[in-house]
Amino acid sequence: MRTSELAGEAGVNTETLRYYERRGLLTEPPRTPGGYRDYPPTTVDLLRFIKRAQQLGFTLTEVEELLHLDTGGPASCDAARSLAEHRLADLTRRIQDLQRMHDSLTNLVATCDLPRADRTCALLEAIPEAA
Repeated sequence: MRTSELAGEAGVNTETLRYYERRGLLTEPPRTPGGYRDYPPTTVDLLRFIKRAQQLGFTLTEVEELLHLDTGGPASCDAARSLAEHRLADLTRRIQDLQRMHDSLTNLVATCDLPRADRTCALLEAIPEAA
């Protein structure tokens, strides 16, 4: 399967494939007599796994670890679980941060509903403090 065909099937850019090869996530495929990369069909599933792991918040380094863990046994399962628990804790922290930002912005926007004489723009007043 040629590069553009693989990229299309997996929903990635051709440069992404080359980048993944340079990072070692994909092994460099054999070449056709004409010099084109000839990826095995299983590469589509591998790319979909990588993209799905990224959607779940895993970094490419963590994806690489997960790919190496794929080859074996209960210890690998425990290591994969540990990575997932770490990712989950990180996402929980990020969600909490986003919720705090959401609540702060909601409060700032709510002041806009007050009569003009009773309001000040807390958002604009906060800007000089941040500078």
